Amino acid sequence: MNEKIKVLIEKIQNAKSIAISGHKNPDGDSICSALALMKIIELNFNKTATVIYDGNVPRCLDNVPLRNQACFHANIPEDAKYDLYILVDYGTKSHLGGAEKYVSAADYIIEFDHHFNDDKIGCLCFSDSNKASATQLIYDVARNAGFVMNQDVIDLITLGIITDTGNFKFVRNSDVLRDAAELIDKGANMPRLVNLLDNQDKKTILVESATVANAEFFMRGRLAVATIRQPDYKKLDGRGETVLWLLGQIHGVDFVVLLKEQKENQIGISIRSRHISINHVAELFGGGGHQCAAGAVVLDDLDTVKTKIINAFRGM
Repeated sequence: MNEKIKVLIEKIQNAKSIAISGHKNPDGDSICSALALMKIIELNFNKTATVIYDGNVPRCLDNVPLRNQACFHANIPEDAKYDLYILVDYGTKSHLGGAEKYVSAADYIIEFDHHFNDDKIGCLCFSDSNKASATQLIYDVARNAGFVMNQDVIDLITLGIITDTGNFKFVRNSDVLRDAAELIDKGANMPRLVNLLDNQDKKTILVESATVANAEFFMRGRLAVATIRQPDYKKLDGRGETVLWLLGQIHGVDFVVLLKEQKENQIGISIRSRHISINHVAELFGGGGHQCAAGAVVLDDLDTVKTKIINAFRGM
C-alpha cells in the first residue's frame, strides 16, 4: 500500500464530518463517483459522508444506485463545516458551483480527478488523466487499498465508465477495458446498466431532435454547430449529449459544437471530436476537458460566442 493511500485512510478514519462533491451540473461520472465513494466510506469506515451537488442532474441518471442520497447544495445549512472534503471529477475550482463555500471552509481536501489540472486545490491528490473516468480512478485506489465494494459500488463505478466513454466510444487505452471486464466478473450487468440510462423526458428528446435538424455546417462540412436558446435550454436534460452524438454520426463531420444559452449572456459550450485534440479550443474560452470531449462557460451573447468558436476551428 502506497503512502498516499495510507494518508487517505488516516484522514477518513480521523474525520468527524465528511462531504463529497463533483462539478456543477453533474454528469454520470461526477455523480456516480461521489455516490460510489460515499458508499465505500460507509462500508469500510462505518461513517456517513454527505454528497453535495449544484445544478441539474440529468433525468437519465434518476435510476442510478443511491441517487436519492445526493443533496442539493441549497438544502445544506449555510454554516455547515466539514473536517474532510473530497472532490471528484471537478476539473477546476470554478466548476464547483454552490459547493465551493463548503470546500473552502473544510479543514482538509482530497481530490480524485482524471482531468488535467495545473491548479489543484486538494491537500492530497489522486490524479491520472489516462483514466477514462473518475470512477475508474476511484476503483483503482479502492482496489489497491483492499476496500470492500458491494454491488451498488460496482454498478456506480461501471456507470461512470460507460457515460464518460460514450458507451466505450472514446476509449483511449486497454486499461479501462480490462477494468470493465473485471467489473463484469464482479457482477456488473452491462446491458442492464446501459438500459438504465435510457430514461429521458419526451420534451428533452423533441428539443434535441429540433436542435440537430437546425444545426449548421462549416469548414466544408467538417464542423457542425448547433445552438439552443434559453427557452429551450430549460427543457434540456443535462449537456445535450444526444445532440453531440447524433451530429457526430454524420459522414465527414470531425468536430461538433453545441452552444447552450443557459441564461442571458451566459453560454455553455460543449465540444466533441472524432480523433483530433480539441481541449485547447475549450481552453481559449476558459474551459478545458479531454482530448476529444471538452467544454466551457462564457459570459457573452450567443451570436458572439458562435462567431468566436467558428473562428477558433479555422485551420484545424
